[in-house]
Amino acid sequence: MRRTVRLGFATMLLSGLMAGAAAAHDLTPRDCTDHRILSRITSKFRHQVRHVPHLPDVEIVDFRRVHERRYLPFRENRPVARRYCGATAVLSDGRKRTVWYLIEDRMGFAGIGDGVEFCVSGFDRWMVYNGRCRVLR
Repeated sequence: MRRTVRLGFATMLLSGLMAGAAAAHDLTPRDCTDHRILSRITSKFRHQVRHVPHLPDVEIVDFRRVHERRYLPFRENRPVARRYCGATAVLSDGRKRTVWYLIEDRMGFAGIGDGVEFCVSGFDRWMVYNGRCRVLR
């Protein structure tokens, strides 16, 4: 019985936290230049080059020419607001690569925070985002 009560209480608490976070968060994803988004891309890219075979061991050291390509706002028939962005990434080897990324409102872990998908030109070895990052452009 105690276990059921604890489980019920935990479920209510989590539901309340998620509802509060969604209410406090407007329905507009972060801006393309938000440093938290760019930091997340840098971190995920570092993980990618270390764990995907045959990729050069480089890191993103800077972002330049950050711009918004398209914005699809929240609507009744479109429950997720999306912001498509592009930038030039300066890599640790001195080369510059185009980065395409998508910021989705409330698509983070358990619906809290923004979700981020990205593709660096020349580093999509398994064609996850189609040829030349086409899916995120």
